[in-house]
Amino acid sequence: MENYETLINFVVNVLFVLVLGWYLITNLQWYDYKLSRVVLKHHKAHWHLIYFIIPFIAYYTTDKFFTIFFIFAVLPAIYLWHRKLDKKLVLTWRVKRFLILLIALVLFQDILCTLKEACATYGVFMPLAVAYIGSTLIEKYLFEVYKRNAKYKLHSMKDLQIVCITGSYGKTSIKNFVAQILATKYKVYATPRSVNTIGGLVADVNNSLPQDTQVYVTEAGARQSGDIYTITKFLEPQTVVVGRVGEAHIEYFKSLQNIIATKLEIMHSPRLQTAYIHTSVTDEPHEKVKFFGNEISNVLADINGIDFEIDLEGEILKLHTDILGGFQTMNIAVAIKIAKQFGMSNEEITQAVANLQPVEHRLQKIEAGGKIIIDDGYNGNIDGMLEGVRICSLHSGEKVIVTPGLVESSNELNLKLIEAINDVFDTVIVTGSLNADLFDKNLNVKHKFILADKSKLTDLLAKQTKAGDIILFANDAPNFI
Repeated sequence: MENYETLINFVVNVLFVLVLGWYLITNLQWYDYKLSRVVLKHHKAHWHLIYFIIPFIAYYTTDKFFTIFFIFAVLPAIYLWHRKLDKKLVLTWRVKRFLILLIALVLFQDILCTLKEACATYGVFMPLAVAYIGSTLIEKYLFEVYKRNAKYKLHSMKDLQIVCITGSYGKTSIKNFVAQILATKYKVYATPRSVNTIGGLVADVNNSLPQDTQVYVTEAGARQSGDIYTITKFLEPQTVVVGRVGEAHIEYFKSLQNIIATKLEIMHSPRLQTAYIHTSVTDEPHEKVKFFGNEISNVLADINGIDFEIDLEGEILKLHTDILGGFQTMNIAVAIKIAKQFGMSNEEITQAVANLQPVEHRLQKIEAGGKIIIDDGYNGNIDGMLEGVRICSLHSGEKVIVTPGLVESSNELNLKLIEAINDVFDTVIVTGSLNADLFDKNLNVKHKFILADKSKLTDLLAKQTKAGDIILFANDAPNFI
């Protein structure tokens, strides 16, 4: 009987440590493997209480009843939590290394305790703490090795031109426009999706950058001072772009001045030849700086695309693109300027702009079942979201918006968004709890739904929409936010 109880306690302890480890590494992956961000910046900190702290305390206080608590409370709770996540844990090699180390540590601890018969309880904290610290040290060592390999690869590509783009808004759009236009004449490779951290760029160079690339188009993101500088010193781009800067991620930077200073760290590239800086960032002259933002005129933007004119070195070009959103003309403008720098003619540029494809999930127009869907799920800034609202206002049928509101922003900007939504939409579906109270109090529309769980969204849209409606998905934040 005693051996049976020991076996049960052994198994329960191992499973419990793995459950807590799974929860921990999932949250770390969401927050760029920064424990401080998981603890201090988590958007749903109450999850830590429910899924980590209470079970942790219960392990040491409930004695023999913990097995019942674990089987009938902890396991079902963590299973349901995981099942409802729309951004589940990705089993990267970093995650696998952490889990393997954690399993090895908890088995070593429990086997040792069983053989020595010296432990009142097997313990939870020690294997978790040692696995986290050990994993962090291992990853730092491996990252430095990967980084040196990536740096060597970049230096070995003697003729490679690197374009790096930063800013608060539009980084990915500018990257894709630059890549598409230059690709009509050169061998171009651009970082996939929104890869914009030093870790992501190092992995991209090592694993995906083709050796015959002529132009490597990248983007640089930041959560704190020094992030852009680190990326810049790694890539050493010859051409850089600082797009529009605003109060995105203000909770990390505290002030707009800090954001601007961080974005301008990109100017420290030792191989810098030309920097394109938006006029909203700075007006300080520099021999290598070319400003952009005021060269666009006569913009006509509707649900079929954009017609506009650009003043290009004294010559006016009349352009059309199927890209949606008048604000995109600014992003296309800097891409055009870079194309001129790379020797493309006005005729080549005009044709390339006409053939631009929309960036996935950024004012992407989709027609399905007689409905018009505007997928703006990856756009999280106020200007872009307001443009999506404006485009929908041109539609004559019923208008539906699905949004969590602005994330990592202010109530003032969310209220500005709500005001615009009230003027245009018939139905509003608010996803997530982050801005739910603010929207619930201030929305004044025909139909309003607050969804804490996005799993119900598909059924709701099926019931509330019909052929002829337009549906805007604005800023699809994951449900851990």
